[in-house]
Amino acid sequence: MASDGSSALPEGVFSLLDTDLYKLTMQSCILKFFPDVPVTYSFTNRTPDKKLSRAAFKWLETQLENISVTGEEIDFLKRKCPYLSPEYLQFLSQFRLRPSEQLKLIFSPVEDTGNDSDFGAFTIHTEGLWIDTILYEIPLLALISEAYFKFCEIDWVHDGQVDKARQKGEKLLREGCVFSEFGTRRRRDYHTQELVLQGLLQAQAECEEKGWPGKLTGTSNVHFAMKHNLNPVGTVAHEWFMGVAAITNDYEHANERGLEYWTATFGEGVLGIALTDTFGTPAFLRAFEKPIPSSLSKDKVEGRTYAQAFAGTRQDSGDPLEFVRMMREFYDAQGIKDKKTIVFSDSLNIDLCLKYKAAAEAQGFQPTFGVGTFLTNDFVEKSTGQKSIPLNIVIKIASACGRPAVKISDNIGKNTGDKATVEEVKRRLGYLEKSWAGGDEKTRWGSA
Repeated sequence: MASDGSSALPEGVFSLLDTDLYKLTMQSCILKFFPDVPVTYSFTNRTPDKKLSRAAFKWLETQLENISVTGEEIDFLKRKCPYLSPEYLQFLSQFRLRPSEQLKLIFSPVEDTGNDSDFGAFTIHTEGLWIDTILYEIPLLALISEAYFKFCEIDWVHDGQVDKARQKGEKLLREGCVFSEFGTRRRRDYHTQELVLQGLLQAQAECEEKGWPGKLTGTSNVHFAMKHNLNPVGTVAHEWFMGVAAITNDYEHANERGLEYWTATFGEGVLGIALTDTFGTPAFLRAFEKPIPSSLSKDKVEGRTYAQAFAGTRQDSGDPLEFVRMMREFYDAQGIKDKKTIVFSDSLNIDLCLKYKAAAEAQGFQPTFGVGTFLTNDFVEKSTGQKSIPLNIVIKIASACGRPAVKISDNIGKNTGDKATVEEVKRRLGYLEKSWAGGDEKTRWGSA
């Protein structure tokens, strides 16, 4: 499978910071507002033909024990993430995952011979307090992908990953793209992400030398940000709004409550990229135009809205070109003249980045890009030269306080959660169903 001596390199996950930054920021909010809320998480394999072997499943079961944060890592967070409070960093320094108590993993072989070579479907159920279980999602997804490509589909090598990433980075930077690496959750393995970042850093060095207009702004992975002296990048995930909505059972005001709690935790204008599509972007924009409570305003002045205070928005489902048009119309209707940012993060490649860059700039936005699977899981089969298809796997919060947690995004293919609750929330919010031809989740990164 691997080469370049990678068998001697780290495998799996060995640091709590080997996760996306927005997991830490959300955990910080949970500590402040919802420390005693029980939740569950559900796992979905959108590529169900890709099954684990019993050997892969056994390896997966042994991971995530005894992972913690070191003093050096806490010091890094203090320097790079000043918005994380001393109270939260103290909490994190003592935090431990307890997979034997909080995770239930089940392997269902197609034909049970008892051998490690048996293949089967697998389920993962996570349960516990929100504050204790929020950090499972990213490492679990990374480990599932690593297990699959370590034991099941092994006709590939790491050779060429640095050059491939460097060439991609050079193209994006020459064309003026501002982007970050977002590839942890579906990376082929830890070593791949390391090689990709080496390539991107080579591209950034050449960018600075030659004066190209683009910029590598960082990585969503906090561990790799520390390892390579990069900025950890990210704000919030759908999980935050899904959880707030389920806890309050007030979907009509869940977006506004989520923004209010966020601002109360970090301050006005801090971590200021808003994720719009948890319950459809139109519903979010109705909250986004609301004034920030004067008690939370840094100037203690009534009237400044969330849309004015936030630097921009993140587009993560549906048609990106339609999103650009929608946001232009929204800001114009609000009389907002500031140049706002749109972060594109949905299954990007070079051509799509350039396409969305042109569209966003034409409408007066600053586009930036979070590029993930295209960087950290781009391989071919060694024997055939055909593309080696990544897994499309997700873990979503499934309930909070005993009520279902759901997501109804700007693309029907990304809707998740209890079907009856999804339909009820659509009715309550006046949600208009949308589908997008580019949003087929089963063939998101190709088909076998």
